[in-house]
Amino acid sequence: SNKLNMSKKKVLLMGKSGAGKTSMRSIIFANYMARDTMRLAPTLDVEHTHVRFMGNLVLNLWDCGGQYRFYENYFDHQRDTIFRNVEVLIYVFDIESAELENDFTLFDGVLEAMEQNSPDASIFVLIHKMDLVAEDDRVRVFKHREKVIQDMTQQFKIQCFGTSIWDETLYRAWSQIVYSLIPNVQLLETQLGDFAEICGADEIVLFEKATFLVISHTSRLNPDVYDSHRHERISNIIKQFKLSCAKAQSQFQGMEVRNSRFTAFIDLFTSNTYMMVIMKRSDVSTTLAHLNIAAARKHFDKFIPENT
Repeated sequence: SNKLNMSKKKVLLMGKSGAGKTSMRSIIFANYMARDTMRLAPTLDVEHTHVRFMGNLVLNLWDCGGQYRFYENYFDHQRDTIFRNVEVLIYVFDIESAELENDFTLFDGVLEAMEQNSPDASIFVLIHKMDLVAEDDRVRVFKHREKVIQDMTQQFKIQCFGTSIWDETLYRAWSQIVYSLIPNVQLLETQLGDFAEICGADEIVLFEKATFLVISHTSRLNPDVYDSHRHERISNIIKQFKLSCAKAQSQFQGMEVRNSRFTAFIDLFTSNTYMMVIMKRSDVSTTLAHLNIAAARKHFDKFIPENT
């Protein structure tokens, strides 16, 4: 069968207390606005969430409270329970932390437990609250911290991201994380490429319906000319707009944007995805675009798992 083979994936979310773990989880998965996260209480011990993502892919998310006494417990008494069978570890550092040495000692302990229990896991390190660093210094500060972390973690596949709940960087990081968990994602990219060719689109992006994270895209646009963060920016904008619609008791179905240089369609696609089609022309027929998307929907339904 061509259906993407989906399953339950264990994801650990760790980092020191106050680093922003629960805030980011709430924004991505629980439809919080950034400003609403101020009222979240600290996480006590481990909070388990099962997030159904794209039908049959279930993220078994372990949000681990970051106070030191919890870490002692994780390392000494719950080591096997917490660190076994982990697919992805997301470790969050607060860029403003005044206790850097302690932060790295904890991280080192986590890496050691991971090496013993889940040596094949992917590790994503989010250097968080980057909005608190002066804009001119952000790249330098991030690169320096990334180098220190890379030197500590040579035994793992690791990716670092600078993130903030106040802009699209959070969506960029979490899109990459989820992308790494979708099996046969290349199959999706190939199919999208074929569809773009058939309908003359310059770019097509597939978003997951609930989170609006980017799960796949294909593009014929020159990467040197266009903003490399554009997909995450659109995720962020549309997610905010969807939440505003929900507050007004309306449901977001889709939208069309056109000017003299391009036409963009965003439409509900399969039961758990939205599709964005971009064409570098302003004279595109709305009816034709929707017919093409509807025709593709039947095809993509065959191998994007539905919610069950």
